[in-house]
Amino acid sequence: MLVNTEGSVVSAPGTNTGSDFGRDLLSCAVRGTPADEHPIRHVEDIPPRRGARLPWPAWAEPDVVAAFTARGVHTPWSHQVAAAELARAGRHVVLSTGTASGKSLAYQLPVLAALAEANGGHQVAYGEDVYTARLQEVVAQHFGKDATAWPMFNGTGANVVGLQAMLPRWGAVICADTAHIHVDEGGAPEKSAGIKLLPVATDDGKLTPELIAAEAWGWGDEHRAQPLVVYLTQSTELGTVYTPDEVKAITDYAHEHGMRVYMDGARIANAAASLGLPLRAFTTDVGVDVLSLGGTKNGALLAEAVVVLDPDAADGLVYLRKNQMQLASKMRFISAQLLALFDGDLYLRSARHANAMAARLRAGIEAGVADGSLAGVEFTQATDANAVFAVLPEGVADRLRARFRFYDWDAARREVRWVCGFDTTEEDVDAFTAALRAELVPAV
Repeated sequence: MLVNTEGSVVSAPGTNTGSDFGRDLLSCAVRGTPADEHPIRHVEDIPPRRGARLPWPAWAEPDVVAAFTARGVHTPWSHQVAAAELARAGRHVVLSTGTASGKSLAYQLPVLAALAEANGGHQVAYGEDVYTARLQEVVAQHFGKDATAWPMFNGTGANVVGLQAMLPRWGAVICADTAHIHVDEGGAPEKSAGIKLLPVATDDGKLTPELIAAEAWGWGDEHRAQPLVVYLTQSTELGTVYTPDEVKAITDYAHEHGMRVYMDGARIANAAASLGLPLRAFTTDVGVDVLSLGGTKNGALLAEAVVVLDPDAADGLVYLRKNQMQLASKMRFISAQLLALFDGDLYLRSARHANAMAARLRAGIEAGVADGSLAGVEFTQATDANAVFAVLPEGVADRLRARFRFYDWDAARREVRWVCGFDTTEEDVDAFTAALRAELVPAV
């Protein structure tokens, strides 16, 4: 079915939502619920209907239509057109249909149309285009009048370029031992930029002034790499979120000791959605100097940016971006994606959905732990944003991965990470919870 923000429901053609599978999945999801509790508000069997085709929307770019046609999609289904129209209009959309019914086309079509539109006419290369100019205005609206954006291809590149612009050759970066720059970027900050990392252990992925102090020393000692930048991730690699007060405590400490603060904002939208605050409330207003603005993890094809909040905190970005292979000739395509997210509230809507799906997953598992149907599952971190961390009984993770893709976080202790995205559905979450319950039956 298709549900818009007005609450109307349109059943998708060709979808048997009243199948036995759906009923069986529902029964698994509510198994063990006390008789006096009623978690399901409404259940309706919608009979299957003959599929109906509709013409491509008038706004669909001919090149995009031609690309779909070349791949065998000659005309879209009615539910695809309805969902695409709502999405393009900036409406909240939930699309629930059977497997292989083409749900992806509904959000791909507006995005690809926007990219095709950006390709029309002549635009000056290397960032001298109208889209990048508009991006500067939007970034200033979010972060303050002094903020400047430097669009780049990916998060690793943004981190390398941003940190390099903040440091002399002898500088070092203090970070959590779970920091993305330390464990997930193939050594790029150290190998490509020559930056010494000084990791410190944390319980929840969050630094504090007390933890930073463990490596904040040795200034003036020629034998030690000079700690000059503190690196934070918001939200963190462990799915936790810094409050504005926590960030301010760090920036105050760093600035008092002659250090700057860089925030990795790959999931900054998820943090904003979790906190219910504007972006500047936990960045500009509390002393962050430079940050990365993430788009890829919130639905963009490829789009990140370094955002300089304090003009005195970074230098040479115009050269470093090219030097580190992050300067896009057709930058308008990157800027157009960031505009689609941040020139409005799409970044928040997408992040809120991802966070809500993670909350739904956690709540479903917590209920199963309480009633004994998911015995053996233990959470290891708070679920502040869109990630759930848990320890599973021996062998369960490998069996689940036959149907669902997810990472081991710490294989030695059987800790896994489950991340929900902008496109995760309630059906995805409930199916996963049901599968987890089925795998735990032998362990109960």
